[in-house]
Amino acid sequence: MNIPQMQSTHCQTRVSNAIKQIDGVQVQKLEAGKLTVSLTDDNLKQQVENAIAQAGYKVANEEANNDSACATGCCTSQDSNK
Repeated sequence: MNIPQMQSTHCQTRVSNAIKQIDGVQVQKLEAGKLTVSLTDDNLKQQVENAIAQAGYKVANEEANNDSACATGCCTSQDSNK
């Protein structure tokens, strides 16, 4: 799965924690912007995508550009008050 906003270790941990509670899902590989999971049932993919969205990230199509903008703000150091 392509998750462009998941760049930092913190973001990767948030995504991992969001999906590890789902029975039948096992994280195979987790790296900046990419997640590989094994599913015991293909119907679990939507559950995984929903959990990722609830954690504040968006699963993009595989052709999507891998930018590092973070929807949750955890991966950016921008402060609008400065």
